[in-house]
Amino acid sequence: MSYITCKNVSFAYENQIVVSGLDFQVNAGDYLCIIGENGTGKTTLIKGLLGLKKPAGGEIVTGDGLKATQIGYVPQQDAVQKDFPASVYEVVLSGCLNSRGMKPGFGAAEKKRAVDNMELLKIGDLKNKSFQDLSGGQRQRVLLARSLCATKRLLLLDEPITGLDPVATEEFYAMLDDLNGNHDITIIMVSHDIREAVEHADHILHLSHGGYFFGTTQDYGKSGFGKKFLGGLADA
Repeated sequence: MSYITCKNVSFAYENQIVVSGLDFQVNAGDYLCIIGENGTGKTTLIKGLLGLKKPAGGEIVTGDGLKATQIGYVPQQDAVQKDFPASVYEVVLSGCLNSRGMKPGFGAAEKKRAVDNMELLKIGDLKNKSFQDLSGGQRQRVLLARSLCATKRLLLLDEPITGLDPVATEEFYAMLDDLNGNHDITIIMVSHDIREAVEHADHILHLSHGGYFFGTTQDYGKSGFGKKFLGGLADA
């Protein structure tokens, strides 16, 4: 059953329609990359999938028992996040807040989850370091670990590799491949790097001012969008 189904969905930004007529679905185990030119509504769509923004038209339906509180989210990094005065452990543990509901503090189960996710992403040795003292790649690992504390099912990531050096970028993609392939985490990621998206994802949603494409990575390579933006790689 589909985790998320978008039916003729439209979104507006500053009273201007930026996304219209979207029909697509995300099933358990999918790895979907959302790509496209600037201003085509990629981040707006992510906010809609998170329930932070209402569609201007159509509907977004969640299925298979998925709740909004069970979606892990890795936002774009900004200056505020970089200067956040907390330890790595505190940042990761904060991902358990939704599961606590109205209960104060964190229990043993949440603390174990935070430690386990830090170990999974190989940042256990950073536990007591200040988040603001980390490199860009380390910060993204911490934010990913935090998001895993919120979910075992679905991750949404908004351009998580922006600002990372090539080595950190490849390491981050490898982590996502592992989470998707070996830990059954469904992934929806906004990316500005079309070639990396095609290499790692199994589905592509390409937003454009003149329409959109949704389908498998293989079909994207054969499509007009794929041939235009991938060039010779689409025929490889």
